[in-house]
Amino acid sequence: EVQLVVSGGGLVQPGGSLRLSCSASGFTFTDHAMSWVRQAPGKGLEWVSSITWNGGGTYYAESMKGRFTISREYAKNLLYLQMNSLKSEDTGVYYCAKVTFQFGVRPWDYWGQGTQVNVSS
Repeated sequence: EVQLVVSGGGLVQPGGSLRLSCSASGFTFTDHAMSWVRQAPGKGLEWVSSITWNGGGTYYAESMKGRFTISREYAKNLLYLQMNSLKSEDTGVYYCAKVTFQFGVRPWDYWGQGTQVNVSS
């Protein structure tokens, strides 16, 4: 059974930082690219970032470039999202998503339960 367990969300002031973690199990971690997606209040899913199966390629939505960093730790089957210079518009539920293929940012065939990120003063 595929499981993606996300942790690390919380309340942070504008300009602050958070690191999200996603623990993956139930599939071969190195066979898949991975993505982060988010959902702001009252809006649909928004793609945030992706990383290829071997970590050789990383991709970001335009508004996240220079502020967010995606990475993965193979020994522990962990996916990370380091978020710096957070803005109020980054508020939302963040999900870790398994990409069907080794490359690409989508499609997503599984995603975790999500973690709430609130950016507010």
